[in-house]
Amino acid sequence: MKCPKCSNEMKEGQLICEACGHEIRIVPDFEPEIENSITETLSTLAALQDEDKPDADNHKDTENIEKEKDSEKKRADKSRKMGTRIGIIVSAVLILFLFVYMFYTYHVGSVSYQVDKAKEYAAQGEYEKAINCLDIAYKKDDTQPQILFLKADYYYLLFDNESALLELKKIIDNGSYPYEAVEEAYDKMVAIYSKEERYEDINELLLNCKEDTIVNMFQSYLAKAPEFSYTEGNYEEVIPLKLSSNTSGTIYYTSDGSIPDEKSRIYTAPLFLESGDYTISAVFVNDYGIKSEVVSKSYHIDIEIPNEPEVNLNSGEYNEPMRISVSAENGCDIFYTTDGTEPTKDSVPYTGPIPMPLGTTHFKFVNISEEGVASEVTMRTYVLKLEGTISTDEAVEVLIDCLVETGYLEDKNGNIPQQNVTYSYQFSSVISIDGEVYFTVNEYYDDGTGILSRTDKVFIVQAYTKEVAKLGYGENGEFKALLL
Repeated sequence: MKCPKCSNEMKEGQLICEACGHEIRIVPDFEPEIENSITETLSTLAALQDEDKPDADNHKDTENIEKEKDSEKKRADKSRKMGTRIGIIVSAVLILFLFVYMFYTYHVGSVSYQVDKAKEYAAQGEYEKAINCLDIAYKKDDTQPQILFLKADYYYLLFDNESALLELKKIIDNGSYPYEAVEEAYDKMVAIYSKEERYEDINELLLNCKEDTIVNMFQSYLAKAPEFSYTEGNYEEVIPLKLSSNTSGTIYYTSDGSIPDEKSRIYTAPLFLESGDYTISAVFVNDYGIKSEVVSKSYHIDIEIPNEPEVNLNSGEYNEPMRISVSAENGCDIFYTTDGTEPTKDSVPYTGPIPMPLGTTHFKFVNISEEGVASEVTMRTYVLKLEGTISTDEAVEVLIDCLVETGYLEDKNGNIPQQNVTYSYQFSSVISIDGEVYFTVNEYYDDGTGILSRTDKVFIVQAYTKEVAKLGYGENGEFKALLL
């Protein structure tokens, strides 16, 4: 590098010329335009002086001019150094200000700052300002569901439930928030809907929920369509169709294809579908009055109906005891009633010949197949009248007196010697044994609980002579009178 003043070759890294002592400036001159102007002015003055003065004075004037130049240059160098220092200071201040500004901007714009500020505003009751802070925070970071929970809470405190629900719905619909956050969002939404008695909205919310565990938490609010125990189609047997619901409430149904409502029949027990075509429609209404969708299923039942039972005795009036025998179709059981109701599989089963009761009795018999198909009902009415017999009440009194006399009973109240039980007796039926008419009387005991239990003993009293015996059976199952 050469010296800009004297053109002396300088070593690398030197800042002062060894030949002329000129200092090499690293930074630009301070206000170079002014310096150039001053230099040009001095040069012009020097030229004018050289023209006016004699040559003898030229050397002295030249020295003065050189001194003035050196002085001026020193002042310029000093000013330049001062400007450099000021520039450095100003730059440092600007950098510091920029750093402080950037730090402040980053801090104020951070998520944590905005959330903390929102909580401060909320503590002062300024929920709208709090929500504004949370909006800023959520725009910067939408991965924190807690921001939305705070917004929902503040909207709720502002009595703006719809906005609160929207914020909670964002948590549910996000798809990336943890399960715990989603569950809490559902819980808060259900609480708001429930408070406003918006049960239909709860039902819709849960129907669209894909988390079974969450749905089960709020099962009582949900109204799902009734479930059928059999799929629709063709069957060759009677089907006991069951309808079920997901929670407590009422199922209404129709069997003629019409749309069920709260005025339709209430489902309480399985529907037995026998031969024929059925269209069962059902709707469920839960305890909150939420109604489910209507579901309908069609069934075609094609099964063989058994024949009605055959009875050995025709209806009529009888003057002597008779036994009523009924024959069943193969694979069927016989059931009967005597109170006028229709017989079903829950009625009294027929197990053998039935002694004809005294007075007037209306029998109804039915065959029911193994598949549960019922036949037509066979009806018989019998009137049994016996002349000159004792009454049934008298027959019971005669039996008790006899049992006391034989020591079987301690007294007429039915007490048993050395036992803490009481026996009682009730008339049962009229039978014929070897051509004689007997009243049958069943025995019951009470162990002190007030509940009567029947024993295996059956006594008989001769309807005309009042003779007492025990009822027995012969080898062929015929009735026999046994001595006490």
